[in-house]
Amino acid sequence: MGESTATNNHHHCNQVVDISVNLPTHFGPKDIDDDGRPQRTGNVWTASAHIITAVIGSGVLSLAWAIAQLGWVAGPTVMFLFSFVVYYTSTLLADCYRSGDPLFGKRNYTYMDAVRSNLGGFKVKLCGLIQYLNIFGVAIGYTIAASISMMAIKRSDCFHESEGKDPCRMSSNPYMIAFGITQILFSQIPDFDQIWWLSIVAAVMSFTYSSIGLGLGIAKVSESGVIKGSLTGISIGTVTETQKIWRSFQALGDIAFAYSFSIILIEIQDTVRSPPAESKTMKKATLISTIVTTAFYMLCGCMGYAAFGDLAPGNLLTGFGFYNPYWLLDIANAAIVIHLVGAYQVYCQPLFAFVEKKASEKWSDCGFITQEIGIPVPFLKYSYNLNSFRLVWRTVFVLITTVISMLLPFFNDVVGILGAFGFWPLTVYFPVEMYIAQKRIPKWTTRWICLQMLSFACLVISVAAAAGSVAGVILDLKVYKPFKTSY
Repeated sequence: MGESTATNNHHHCNQVVDISVNLPTHFGPKDIDDDGRPQRTGNVWTASAHIITAVIGSGVLSLAWAIAQLGWVAGPTVMFLFSFVVYYTSTLLADCYRSGDPLFGKRNYTYMDAVRSNLGGFKVKLCGLIQYLNIFGVAIGYTIAASISMMAIKRSDCFHESEGKDPCRMSSNPYMIAFGITQILFSQIPDFDQIWWLSIVAAVMSFTYSSIGLGLGIAKVSESGVIKGSLTGISIGTVTETQKIWRSFQALGDIAFAYSFSIILIEIQDTVRSPPAESKTMKKATLISTIVTTAFYMLCGCMGYAAFGDLAPGNLLTGFGFYNPYWLLDIANAAIVIHLVGAYQVYCQPLFAFVEKKASEKWSDCGFITQEIGIPVPFLKYSYNLNSFRLVWRTVFVLITTVISMLLPFFNDVVGILGAFGFWPLTVYFPVEMYIAQKRIPKWTTRWICLQMLSFACLVISVAAAAGSVAGVILDLKVYKPFKTSY
């Protein structure tokens, strides 16, 4: 009797395993995933496009300045180190998308879900707070960067017409408002899955302007026949010793900001189809995008430094390192604006989704929050689902970020602070801790010690970078009038 029960149980266990393996085919239509959501269609290339869109942001344009602070030795070395750390911790993070089995474990849809199922407790709230504050800050940084590029187009045309006689001063406010209006329209796209086309356009644009910046740098170097710059960076004399230290720290923050995409990695991973296991696809995508972005960063940063030396501008295409050919600069700056429109959306989607999910859980019977109104789209077969709460909340979000951008238009220092604050917890600390918890690595083993040392080293870099950026903001505030910024 006992034996037959055991056999039966064993038989049942086998059956259960079979069902879970073939779940999508047995249970309902082909286009449903194992969690009952519509089947994910992403692959290595769409994931890489999302990452490249998120990473090669306006961050690339400040790299020449960052390398100028650090010099020919430390600059590229720091960049390689950052790329290695980010790639390594991203592979740890990719393993946290599913809890338990890498193919059939429970999915963690967001970064916070991953922290909840691996670490739990207070750390979940802390992670959410840091992640969403960071996204909020990035939205403001992107609004400012886009307005600066729009103004650069207007200014380069003005310089060209007046042949450099007119200083061409103008206010950044109308441009920020224009960018805000565009974001209000785009932020009505309901979901991450539906912005893949925006990501691909944005990724193409980021290559366009980075290549133009690179091309102009090469042209300038070959024209003068001199590779500028020095082994140790900007010389003391041009800046004071204290300034040199603060600026080197801020350069670390700029490079950290240029690499921070772990913050939306899990959300991107949730768009990838399986099999193969999502973590495999994601590791490939991370490797491809890290290699592509690092090669690009090296070229843009180093060529910009070679062209301008210690005088490398904070933004390669708008700091007016280059004046001619002016039409080429206009194309580059237009590409930056289009890219930032896409990048803003890729970054903000996790925050939008989080607020909407919380609201619908809390007020599930409120029509304003849950009801979707189908609006037929002319010339297309499908209708657009309008949700009143989504319309109102996302519009308010964009309005707030736009107003703050108009108040604080020197945000590259503040973005340095955000890069620094977000880098250690989101890119290093949480992935390392989750990996240790998931793989149950015992304390004080060699592996555990190495991971903790990596985490500590990155903490030190983050603190230094934050200090440098805070010093930058304090200097900016001395000469500042709200809403009155002109360039």
